[in-house]
Amino acid sequence: MAAPRPKASRAASPRQAPVQKPTREEVHEAIRTMIRWAGDDPRREGLLDTPDRVARAWEEMFQGYGEDPVAFLRGTFEEIEGYDEMVILRDIRVESHCEHHLMPIIGSVHIAYLPEKRVVGISKLARLIDVYAKRLQIQEKLTAQIANSLNDVLKPRGVGVIVQAVHHCMTTRGVHKAGVEMVTSQMLGAFRDDARTRREFLAIVSGRPTRATES
Repeated sequence: MAAPRPKASRAASPRQAPVQKPTREEVHEAIRTMIRWAGDDPRREGLLDTPDRVARAWEEMFQGYGEDPVAFLRGTFEEIEGYDEMVILRDIRVESHCEHHLMPIIGSVHIAYLPEKRVVGISKLARLIDVYAKRLQIQEKLTAQIANSLNDVLKPRGVGVIVQAVHHCMTTRGVHKAGVEMVTSQMLGAFRDDARTRREFLAIVSGRPTRATES
């Protein structure tokens, strides 16, 4: 008889080595180079301030690299009067950028967990999403990062995350397929193992009514 296969475990994400950031002037010059490569003159009046505007925009769009996602989940509450039902935050707008083409990824995140002993403020869940979204991403990785962080810190009975997003690298370039939405999900604990829990989450996210009891 074959030996039983070991249980799959989630490998820890490797820590990224610190990146040597260029100076602001080096960033400005790189943007001027891109403008010239596009076929325009960065010295003309309408483009003179563009390098600094783009640099400031990037600081905002990619500020997640300077933030710790775990820090937003540390402030938890234990006085929950025995509450052990699902906590769901749905339709959270997400704005990220594709790491392959640096094009926008725009959509929504639905996040749920079954608390064990602790809950976290709902604004912290939104901040957790933003920390990972404001980095160069692929949607599959973003979905897993959100779910795994919530699971690792809160240690709930289960976590469910669904991301629905439009990728501009597909809709405004390349194949130009407008209206296409990508959907990814990560289910952990009870959301993976219990079909009723998973169905309840999916029904609430989709806006379908749920029955109070289910056989």
